[in-house]
Amino acid sequence: MTKRIRAKHKLDRRVGENVWGRPKSPINKRDYGPGMHGQRRKGKLSDFGLQLRAKQKLKGHYGEITERQFEKIYNEAVRRRGNTAEHLIGLLESRLDAVVYRAKFTPTIFAARQFVNHGHVKVNGRRVNIPSYRCKPGDVVEIKEKSRNMALVLEALQSPERDIPDYIEVDPKKMTATYLRVPEFAEVPYPCTMEPNLVVEYYAS
Repeated sequence: MTKRIRAKHKLDRRVGENVWGRPKSPINKRDYGPGMHGQRRKGKLSDFGLQLRAKQKLKGHYGEITERQFEKIYNEAVRRRGNTAEHLIGLLESRLDAVVYRAKFTPTIFAARQFVNHGHVKVNGRRVNIPSYRCKPGDVVEIKEKSRNMALVLEALQSPERDIPDYIEVDPKKMTATYLRVPEFAEVPYPCTMEPNLVVEYYAS
């Protein structure tokens, strides 16, 4: 088992929820925390504890985003006029690796990050290998022709595990995905409860 897989499973059990909605998540069998004290009765979390857990879940859902990167995204959301929590979600969902994952070109957000990194993706006809690249409404994301027969891609597209959200239009034959608009929080198909308002409170406190 790789370090990455262990880390994913650890996050699920630490926050007590299936953060990615995967059927292999250990939380499906053991709904208590990791370690020798995991089955002890949980105490009530403080306000800070709730805010921290909300941040861990949201940051973890988007894969290998570092704390520094995540805080940078938050700071940009703060600078924008309007609802900071909505802007935060919009910025996260605009990442190229998130669009590739939502379009079901890869089975996990971790695979999407690696897929982009390895140069398998084009945006508006140009190769982009930066997972954090920000897509704009109307951008067309496509899988390079040489990469379209990869087992990873074919299996992900055929998987019934996830639905493609309304803000992304996918042509499975051409293996293209059009990023139609920046979504609102309510539109994003999170498999567990996300609380971006608590994330905002975490950074604001």
